[in-house]
Amino acid sequence: MQLVKGMVVRSKAGHDKGCFFVVVKVENGFAYLADGKHRTVLSPKKKNPLHLAGTQTVLNEQSLLTDGKICEIIAEFSGRLA
Repeated sequence: MQLVKGMVVRSKAGHDKGCFFVVVKVENGFAYLADGKHRTVLSPKKKNPLHLAGTQTVLNEQSLLTDGKICEIIAEFSGRLA
């Protein structure tokens, strides 16, 4: 699955396994992720796309502007799947 900016993804490997993130940037073969709480838009986590499972949810640009909005979306998304 091709990762795109705004896509909600789930980590398949690492200490954050099972956690949901939003892709804020794709560059040089890596995805940069934010969850709005521990990893902010200004300090995204760099992760290998092979360690991510994409979802069919892609957020618009306005949702990616603030950490609070990303945090709300991730919480809603996690609650929907639990």
